[in-house]
Amino acid sequence: MSTEPHDHTADLPEEEPREAPAVGGGLTAEAPDVTSAVAGVDGGEDDGEPAPEPVFKNVEEFVRLRFLPVYVRPEGGQFRWCKEWWRHAEAVSRFQALWHAWEVLRWEAGTGMAVWYRDHLDFQMGILLGDNGPFRECTSRRHQEPRPLPADPSPEGWFEDEW
Repeated sequence: MSTEPHDHTADLPEEEPREAPAVGGGLTAEAPDVTSAVAGVDGGEDDGEPAPEPVFKNVEEFVRLRFLPVYVRPEGGQFRWCKEWWRHAEAVSRFQALWHAWEVLRWEAGTGMAVWYRDHLDFQMGILLGDNGPFRECTSRRHQEPRPLPADPSPEGWFEDEW
């Protein structure tokens, strides 16, 4: 491990201004296609039956048509919301996970939805809407652009290459 400090700013490409991802953009590659995930449920295509279609075509539909009308909470205090929720990468990622799990677990007879609530929604609600969550600086009337935590590059040789 080298003890000499190294200025990595010369090694880095010049940063271009970043825009928030558009609805349905940016983070969609993070999770597998819901249609593919739903296809494997309850036998799917293996038994000759057509794969069930997802209820919602994208995460925005899931949030607007399922999440917001059904999971009503009073704004303020411990609950935060942002009308531009799609500008918060963490929130989009968490909503995508909730949506994909919902689409698959809705096909599980008996306890599928109970499992979804217990293992997915109940856990995510406190994070998504919590006073330390992705909407902590927003209100339903005003969006505050999220600011990533700062980080300095580590010194040369600080970490061994693992891949």
